[in-house]
Amino acid sequence: MPIIGGTGALGFGLGLRLAAAGVPVVIGSRRPESAADAAARLRERIPGASAEGAENAAAAGSGPIVFLCVPFRAQSENLTNLKQALEPEQVLVDSTVPLAAAISGKATRVLGVPQGSAAEQAQEMAPDGVTVVSALHTVSAATMGDLDQELDEDVPVTGDSKAAKRSVAALIGRIPGLRPVDCGRLEAARLVEGLTPLLIGVNSRYKTHAGVKLTGLPDELW
Repeated sequence: MPIIGGTGALGFGLGLRLAAAGVPVVIGSRRPESAADAAARLRERIPGASAEGAENAAAAGSGPIVFLCVPFRAQSENLTNLKQALEPEQVLVDSTVPLAAAISGKATRVLGVPQGSAAEQAQEMAPDGVTVVSALHTVSAATMGDLDQELDEDVPVTGDSKAAKRSVAALIGRIPGLRPVDCGRLEAARLVEGLTPLLIGVNSRYKTHAGVKLTGLPDELW
């Protein structure tokens, strides 16, 4: 499963959790050597894991679902560089958040995006036939990267394709402790992305890595 930005905190943590769940992982980076190093570190932490590194464009073509785990300031550049690599029928999972930190502002503030959200910007930039699903905005990168920490939280998932959301939910659901929840169409991503700066403030105040948990939901969500 390709993870663009897989050398970063969230991307690497996601790679660890997926690999621990038995999912083959391809770590993507602008620098192939950095990707290879990250994949080697992942295999050291999870003996027997299927993990390799590749330049972003090569990584993007290695699976039907592609995770984009980069800071907002790098989202546009990465999507531009991936225009020839992404193909119709692929699903792009966008986890970027337009935090004001991208322009030296506070991480507890969100920037306005003309399209409405980072996810909608990703859909506008993605090649025709590529479906964008928004997810993983409320999961702590630090917690994801620490396999000694148990996860117990919900993952809001938004997108315009029910089939694409279901595929992404099935993959995220393989990670113990994560429960994907359908939160509506892609336009709802602007609401979910706003939870990230809120959680950053809460976690800073209480010195923790809190996530979100929705109550009262049925046992069968998908």
